Amino acid sequence: MQLSTPKASEEIEHPDIRVMSIECEKVGGINLSQGVCDTPTPPAVLAGAKAAMDKGLNHYTRYDGIPELRKAIAQKADKFNHIKADAESEIVVSAGATGALFSAMLALLQSGDEVVLFEPYYGYHLQTILAVGARPRYVRTTPPDWNFELADLERAITPKTKAIILNTPSNPSGKVFTREELNQIADVCEKHDLLVFTDEIYEYFTYDGVEHISPASLPKLRGRTITISGPSKTFSITGWRVGYCICGLEQKERIGNANDLLYVCSPSPLQAGVAAGMESLPASFYESLCKMYKTKRDMLCQTLKTAGLTPYVPKGAYYVLADVSRLPGSGSKEKAMHLLRTAGVATVPGRAFYHDKSGEHLVRFCFAKNDSDLQEACARLRKLKI
Repeated sequence: MQLSTPKASEEIEHPDIRVMSIECEKVGGINLSQGVCDTPTPPAVLAGAKAAMDKGLNHYTRYDGIPELRKAIAQKADKFNHIKADAESEIVVSAGATGALFSAMLALLQSGDEVVLFEPYYGYHLQTILAVGARPRYVRTTPPDWNFELADLERAITPKTKAIILNTPSNPSGKVFTREELNQIADVCEKHDLLVFTDEIYEYFTYDGVEHISPASLPKLRGRTITISGPSKTFSITGWRVGYCICGLEQKERIGNANDLLYVCSPSPLQAGVAAGMESLPASFYESLCKMYKTKRDMLCQTLKTAGLTPYVPKGAYYVLADVSRLPGSGSKEKAMHLLRTAGVATVPGRAFYHDKSGEHLVRFCFAKNDSDLQEACARLRKLKI
Protein backbone atom coordinates (compact mmCIF):
# COMPACT_ATOMS: atom_id res chain seq x y z
CA MET A 1 0.00 0.00 0.00
CA GLN A 2 1.35 3.43 -0.93
CA LEU A 3 0.67 6.23 1.52
CA SER A 4 -0.25 9.65 0.15
CA THR A 5 1.54 12.76 1.44
CA PRO A 6 -0.35 16.00 2.06
CA LYS A 7 0.52 18.59 -0.59
CA ALA A 8 1.54 21.17 2.01
CA SER A 9 4.24 18.90 3.41
CA GLU A 10 5.49 18.11 -0.08
CA GLU A 11 6.24 21.81 -0.59
CA ILE A 12 8.31 22.22 2.58
CA GLU A 13 11.99 22.35 1.65
CA HIS A 14 15.23 21.87 3.59
CA PRO A 15 16.53 25.45 3.79
CA ASP A 16 19.82 26.57 2.23
CA ILE A 17 20.78 27.99 5.65
CA ARG A 18 20.99 24.47 7.10
CA VAL A 19 22.61 23.06 3.97
CA MET A 20 25.41 25.62 4.00
CA SER A 21 26.07 24.97 7.69
CA ILE A 22 26.55 21.30 6.88
CA GLU A 23 28.85 22.13 3.95
CA CYS A 24 30.83 24.44 6.23
CA GLU A 25 31.37 21.64 8.75
CA LYS A 26 32.70 19.38 5.99
CA VAL A 27 35.53 21.77 5.13
CA GLY A 28 36.13 23.19 8.62
CA GLY A 29 35.19 26.71 7.51
CA ILE A 30 33.92 29.70 9.45
CA ASN A 31 30.15 29.69 9.52
CA LEU A 32 28.72 33.11 8.67
CA SER A 33 25.59 31.47 7.27
CA GLN A 34 23.41 30.45 10.21
CA GLY A 35 22.34 32.95 12.89
CA VAL A 36 23.48 30.75 15.76
CA CYS A 37 24.60 33.70 17.93
CA ASP A 38 28.05 32.81 19.32
CA THR A 39 28.17 35.67 21.83
CA PRO A 40 28.01 34.91 25.60
CA THR A 41 24.75 34.30 27.46
CA PRO A 42 24.16 36.74 30.37
CA PRO A 43 25.05 35.09 33.71
CA ALA A 44 21.68 36.08 35.21
CA VAL A 45 19.89 34.00 32.59
CA LEU A 46 22.08 30.95 33.20
CA ALA A 47 21.78 31.32 36.98
CA GLY A 48 18.01 31.60 36.75
CA ALA A 49 17.73 28.36 34.78
CA LYS A 50 20.07 26.53 37.15
CA ALA A 51 18.19 27.75 40.20
CA ALA A 52 14.94 26.51 38.67
CA MET A 53 16.43 23.07 38.03
CA ASP A 54 17.81 22.93 41.58
CA LYS A 55 14.33 23.72 42.90
CA GLY A 56 12.80 20.92 40.84
CA LEU A 57 11.11 22.96 38.13
CA ASN A 58 11.56 20.13 35.64
CA HIS A 59 7.94 19.24 34.91
CA TYR A 60 5.28 20.43 32.49
CA THR A 61 4.21 24.04 32.81
CA ARG A 62 0.85 25.48 31.90
CA TYR A 63 0.38 25.42 28.13
CA ASP A 64 0.94 29.19 27.90
CA GLY A 65 4.05 29.36 30.10
CA ILE A 66 5.00 29.97 33.71
CA PRO A 67 3.39 33.04 35.34
CA GLU A 68 6.77 34.67 36.12
CA LEU A 69 7.71 34.70 32.46
CA ARG A 70 4.32 35.88 31.22
CA LYS A 71 4.47 38.73 33.73
CA ALA A 72 8.01 39.64 32.64
CA ILE A 73 6.93 39.64 28.97
CA ALA A 74 3.96 41.90 29.75
CA GLN A 75 6.18 44.37 31.59
CA LYS A 76 8.76 44.37 28.83
CA ALA A 77 6.06 44.79 26.14
CA ASP A 78 4.65 47.81 27.97
CA LYS A 79 8.00 49.49 28.54
CA PHE A 80 9.87 48.65 25.33
CA ASN A 81 7.23 47.86 22.69
CA HIS A 82 4.52 50.25 23.98
CA ILE A 83 2.01 47.40 23.91
CA LYS A 84 -0.38 46.88 26.81
CA ALA A 85 -0.83 43.14 27.32
CA ASP A 86 -2.49 41.15 30.08
CA ALA A 87 -0.12 38.45 31.35
CA GLU A 88 -2.97 36.05 32.07
CA SER A 89 -5.10 36.37 28.95
CA GLU A 90 -3.00 37.76 26.08
CA ILE A 91 0.38 35.96 26.14
CA VAL A 92 1.38 32.46 25.01
CA VAL A 93 4.91 31.17 25.62
CA SER A 94 5.97 28.68 22.96
CA ALA A 95 8.93 26.69 21.64
CA GLY A 96 10.81 29.66 20.25
CA ALA A 97 9.48 32.42 18.00
CA THR A 98 9.18 29.85 15.20
CA GLY A 99 6.95 27.75 17.45
CA ALA A 100 4.84 30.78 18.29
CA LEU A 101 4.45 31.67 14.60
CA PHE A 102 3.53 28.13 13.60
CA SER A 103 1.00 27.84 16.43
CA ALA A 104 -0.54 31.20 15.51
CA MET A 105 -0.82 30.47 11.80
CA LEU A 106 -2.15 26.97 12.42
CA ALA A 107 -4.79 28.40 14.75
CA LEU A 108 -5.88 31.43 12.73
CA LEU A 109 -5.48 30.49 9.06
CA GLN A 110 -7.34 27.99 6.90
CA SER A 111 -6.11 25.99 3.93
CA GLY A 112 -6.17 28.17 0.83
CA ASP A 113 -5.87 31.48 2.71
CA GLU A 114 -3.28 33.87 1.32
CA VAL A 115 -0.57 35.65 3.31
CA VAL A 116 1.41 38.63 2.03
CA LEU A 117 5.16 38.17 2.42
CA PHE A 118 7.71 40.95 1.86
CA GLU A 119 10.80 39.76 0.02
CA PRO A 120 13.61 39.14 0.51
CA TYR A 121 11.95 36.99 3.16
CA TYR A 122 13.11 34.62 5.87
CA GLY A 123 12.67 31.10 4.53
CA TYR A 124 10.99 29.75 7.68
CA HIS A 125 8.19 32.29 7.23
CA LEU A 126 7.46 30.97 3.77
CA GLN A 127 7.72 27.35 4.91
CA THR A 128 5.34 28.02 7.81
CA ILE A 129 2.77 29.53 5.45
CA LEU A 130 3.02 26.45 3.25
CA ALA A 131 2.96 24.05 6.20
CA VAL A 132 -0.48 25.25 7.32
CA GLY A 133 -1.85 25.00 3.78
CA ALA A 134 -1.88 28.75 3.09
CA ARG A 135 -0.44 30.44 0.00
CA PRO A 136 2.12 33.27 -0.19
CA ARG A 137 1.64 36.54 -2.05
CA TYR A 138 4.89 38.43 -2.61
CA VAL A 139 5.71 42.13 -2.31
CA ARG A 140 9.21 43.16 -3.37
CA THR A 141 11.43 45.49 -1.36
CA THR A 142 14.38 46.99 -3.20
CA PRO A 143 17.89 47.99 -2.09
CA PRO A 144 19.68 49.91 -0.81
CA ASP A 145 16.99 50.84 1.74
CA TRP A 146 14.66 47.92 0.98
CA ASN A 147 11.64 50.12 0.35
CA PHE A 148 8.36 48.85 -1.06
CA GLU A 149 5.71 50.44 -3.23
CA LEU A 150 2.26 50.80 -1.70
CA ALA A 151 0.75 50.01 -5.11
CA ASP A 152 2.57 46.66 -5.11
CA LEU A 153 1.09 45.84 -1.72
CA GLU A 154 -2.43 46.67 -2.91
CA ARG A 155 -1.96 44.54 -6.05
CA ALA A 156 -0.86 41.56 -3.95
CA ILE A 157 -4.16 41.45 -2.06
CA THR A 158 -7.03 39.33 -3.35
CA PRO A 159 -10.34 38.22 -1.80
CA LYS A 160 -8.46 35.17 -0.42
CA THR A 161 -5.85 37.27 1.41
CA LYS A 162 -6.20 36.98 5.18
CA ALA A 163 -2.94 38.27 6.61
CA ILE A 164 0.38 40.05 6.21
CA ILE A 165 3.59 38.92 7.87
CA LEU A 166 6.02 41.64 8.98
CA ASN A 167 9.60 40.89 9.97
CA THR A 168 11.12 43.98 11.57
CA PRO A 169 14.06 44.26 11.90
CA SER A 170 14.27 41.93 8.95
CA ASN A 171 16.20 38.77 8.27
CA PRO A 172 17.93 38.82 5.76
CA SER A 173 17.96 42.49 4.70
CA GLY A 174 18.19 44.25 8.06
CA LYS A 175 15.28 46.49 7.06
CA VAL A 176 13.50 48.24 9.91
CA PHE A 177 9.98 49.28 8.93
CA THR A 178 9.41 52.98 9.58
CA ARG A 179 6.39 54.47 11.31
CA GLU A 180 5.24 55.91 7.98
CA GLU A 181 5.44 52.50 6.32
CA LEU A 182 3.63 50.80 9.19
CA ASN A 183 0.86 53.39 9.04
CA GLN A 184 0.48 52.70 5.32
CA ILE A 185 0.28 48.98 6.03
CA ALA A 186 -2.21 49.66 8.83
CA ASP A 187 -4.51 51.49 6.41
CA VAL A 188 -4.33 48.57 3.98
CA CYS A 189 -5.09 46.07 6.73
CA GLU A 190 -8.04 48.10 7.93
CA LYS A 191 -9.35 48.45 4.38
CA HIS A 192 -9.14 44.71 3.65
CA ASP A 193 -9.68 43.40 7.22
CA LEU A 194 -6.34 41.59 7.41
CA LEU A 195 -4.47 40.03 10.31
CA VAL A 196 -0.82 40.89 10.89
CA PHE A 197 1.72 38.32 12.08
CA THR A 198 4.97 39.92 13.20
CA ASP A 199 8.42 38.51 13.79
CA GLU A 200 10.29 40.92 16.05
CA ILE A 201 13.01 38.58 17.29
CA TYR A 202 15.68 41.19 16.41
CA GLU A 203 13.86 44.07 18.11
CA TYR A 204 16.88 45.07 20.22
CA PHE A 205 19.29 45.08 17.26
CA THR A 206 18.96 48.48 15.59
CA TYR A 207 21.71 50.85 14.48
CA ASP A 208 22.44 54.44 13.49
CA GLY A 209 19.68 55.87 15.67
CA VAL A 210 16.94 53.83 14.00
CA GLU A 211 13.97 53.01 16.25
CA HIS A 212 12.21 49.66 16.37
CA ILE A 213 8.45 50.20 16.20
CA SER A 214 6.19 47.31 17.08
CA PRO A 215 3.23 47.22 14.67
CA ALA A 216 0.82 46.47 17.53
CA SER A 217 1.79 49.76 19.17
CA LEU A 218 -0.15 51.55 16.41
CA PRO A 219 -3.85 51.98 17.28
CA LYS A 220 -5.10 50.65 13.93
CA LEU A 221 -3.05 47.47 14.25
CA ARG A 222 -3.33 46.55 17.95
CA GLY A 223 -6.52 44.50 17.62
CA ARG A 224 -5.46 42.64 14.49
CA THR A 225 -1.78 41.92 15.26
CA ILE A 226 -0.18 38.78 16.66
CA THR A 227 3.15 40.03 18.02
CA ILE A 228 5.83 37.36 18.02
CA SER A 229 9.27 37.59 19.61
CA GLY A 230 11.60 35.93 22.07
CA PRO A 231 14.95 36.15 23.86
CA SER A 232 16.87 33.72 21.64
CA LYS A 233 18.98 36.33 19.89
CA THR A 234 19.08 38.92 22.68
CA PHE A 235 20.33 36.46 25.30
CA SER A 236 22.25 34.19 22.86
CA ILE A 237 20.12 31.16 23.73
CA THR A 238 18.95 30.05 20.30
CA GLY A 239 18.93 26.40 21.41
CA TRP A 240 16.72 26.95 24.44
CA ARG A 241 13.53 27.29 22.38
CA VAL A 242 11.68 29.92 24.37
CA GLY A 243 9.53 32.41 22.47
CA TYR A 244 6.11 33.97 22.77
CA CYS A 245 3.23 35.73 21.12
CA ILE A 246 1.04 38.60 22.29
CA CYS A 247 -2.52 38.62 20.98
CA GLY A 248 -6.18 39.13 21.87
CA LEU A 249 -8.10 36.95 24.31
CA GLU A 250 -10.00 34.96 21.66
CA GLN A 251 -6.84 34.49 19.61
CA LYS A 252 -4.92 33.44 22.73
CA GLU A 253 -7.23 30.49 23.38
CA ARG A 254 -6.93 29.19 19.82
CA ILE A 255 -3.16 29.76 19.61
CA GLY A 256 -2.69 28.25 23.05
CA ASN A 257 -4.58 25.10 22.05
CA ALA A 258 -2.38 24.72 18.96
CA ASN A 259 0.74 25.32 21.03
CA ASP A 260 -0.36 22.68 23.54
CA LEU A 261 -0.92 20.15 20.76
CA LEU A 262 2.40 20.84 19.04
CA TYR A 263 4.79 21.40 21.94
CA VAL A 264 2.90 20.91 25.25
CA CYS A 265 5.13 23.62 26.71
CA SER A 266 8.47 25.32 26.32
CA PRO A 267 11.23 23.82 28.56
CA SER A 268 10.20 24.76 32.09
CA PRO A 269 13.56 25.63 33.77
CA LEU A 270 14.65 27.55 30.69
CA GLN A 271 11.50 29.65 30.89
CA ALA A 272 12.55 30.54 34.44
CA GLY A 273 16.02 31.51 33.24
CA VAL A 274 14.55 33.83 30.63
CA ALA A 275 12.23 35.38 33.21
CA ALA A 276 15.21 36.02 35.52
CA GLY A 277 17.09 37.77 32.74
CA MET A 278 14.15 39.90 31.66
CA GLU A 279 13.49 40.94 35.25
CA SER A 280 17.06 41.77 36.24
CA LEU A 281 19.08 42.98 33.25
CA PRO A 282 19.37 46.79 33.13
CA ALA A 283 18.80 49.03 30.12
CA SER A 284 22.58 49.33 29.77
CA PHE A 285 22.73 45.64 28.78
CA TYR A 286 20.57 46.25 25.72
CA GLU A 287 22.42 49.46 24.87
CA SER A 288 25.78 47.69 25.00
CA LEU A 289 24.35 44.92 22.83
CA CYS A 290 23.57 47.42 20.09
CA LYS A 291 27.02 49.00 20.30
CA MET A 292 28.75 45.62 20.16
CA TYR A 293 26.81 44.45 17.12
CA LYS A 294 27.22 47.78 15.33
CA THR A 295 30.99 47.35 15.66
CA LYS A 296 30.70 43.85 14.20
CA ARG A 297 28.47 45.13 11.39
CA ASP A 298 30.88 47.92 10.48
CA MET A 299 33.85 45.55 10.49
CA LEU A 300 32.16 43.09 8.15
CA CYS A 301 30.72 45.73 5.81
CA GLN A 302 34.05 47.50 5.45
CA THR A 303 35.71 44.16 4.72
CA LEU A 304 33.13 43.33 2.05
CA LYS A 305 33.67 46.72 0.40
CA THR A 306 37.44 46.11 0.38
CA ALA A 307 36.91 42.66 -1.11
CA GLY A 308 34.71 44.01 -3.90
CA LEU A 309 31.51 42.43 -2.57
CA THR A 310 29.15 45.39 -2.23
CA PRO A 311 27.21 45.21 1.08
CA TYR A 312 23.76 46.64 1.66
CA VAL A 313 24.42 48.03 5.12
CA PRO A 314 21.62 46.86 7.46
CA LYS A 315 19.73 49.15 9.81
CA GLY A 316 18.86 46.26 12.11
CA ALA A 317 19.24 42.52 12.87
CA TYR A 318 22.68 40.95 12.38
CA TYR A 319 22.86 39.98 8.73
CA VAL A 320 24.29 41.60 5.63
CA LEU A 321 23.11 40.96 2.11
CA ALA A 322 25.96 41.55 -0.32
CA ASP A 323 26.12 41.80 -4.10
CA VAL A 324 28.46 39.03 -5.26
CA SER A 325 27.91 39.45 -9.00
CA ARG A 326 31.69 39.57 -9.51
CA LEU A 327 32.21 36.07 -8.13
CA PRO A 328 32.31 33.13 -10.53
CA GLY A 329 29.27 30.90 -10.75
CA SER A 330 25.97 30.84 -12.59
CA GLY A 331 23.86 31.53 -9.51
CA SER A 332 23.94 32.35 -5.81
CA LYS A 333 24.50 28.72 -4.73
CA GLU A 334 27.59 28.39 -6.92
CA LYS A 335 28.85 31.79 -5.78
CA ALA A 336 28.36 30.84 -2.12
CA MET A 337 30.17 27.55 -2.67
CA HIS A 338 33.02 29.43 -4.38
CA LEU A 339 33.38 31.61 -1.28
CA LEU A 340 33.40 28.54 0.93
CA ARG A 341 35.99 26.70 -1.17
CA THR A 342 38.34 29.64 -1.73
CA ALA A 343 37.99 31.63 1.50
CA GLY A 344 36.63 29.04 3.91
CA VAL A 345 33.68 31.29 4.79
CA ALA A 346 30.12 29.97 4.63
CA THR A 347 27.25 32.23 3.56
CA VAL A 348 23.64 31.69 2.49
CA PRO A 349 22.79 31.86 -1.23
CA GLY A 350 20.45 34.74 -2.02
CA ARG A 351 18.04 32.39 -3.76
CA ALA A 352 16.89 31.30 -0.28
CA PHE A 353 15.14 34.65 0.19
CA TYR A 354 13.21 35.06 -3.09
CA HIS A 355 10.49 33.12 -4.88
CA ASP A 356 12.13 33.76 -8.26
CA LYS A 357 15.68 34.32 -9.54
CA SER A 358 16.01 37.84 -8.14
CA GLY A 359 18.45 36.77 -5.42
CA GLU A 360 20.93 34.95 -7.62
CA HIS A 361 23.48 37.80 -7.34
CA LEU A 362 23.27 37.97 -3.54
CA VAL A 363 24.56 36.06 -0.52
CA ARG A 364 23.83 36.64 3.16
CA PHE A 365 26.52 37.01 5.82
CA CYS A 366 25.79 36.71 9.57
CA PHE A 367 27.93 38.78 11.97
CA ALA A 368 26.57 37.31 15.23
CA LYS A 369 29.92 35.67 15.90
CA ASN A 370 32.54 35.98 18.57
CA ASP A 371 35.24 38.54 17.74
CA SER A 372 38.02 36.08 16.96
CA ASP A 373 35.94 34.12 14.43
CA LEU A 374 34.59 37.25 12.79
CA GLN A 375 38.07 38.78 12.57
CA GLU A 376 39.43 35.59 11.00
CA ALA A 377 36.55 35.50 8.51
CA CYS A 378 37.24 39.12 7.57
CA ALA A 379 40.95 38.41 7.15
CA ARG A 380 40.11 35.58 4.77
CA LEU A 381 37.64 37.68 2.78
CA ARG A 382 40.20 40.47 2.35
CA LYS A 383 42.49 37.98 0.63
CA LEU A 384 39.90 37.13 -2.02
CA LYS A 385 41.07 37.54 -5.57
CA ILE A 386 38.18 38.63 -7.77
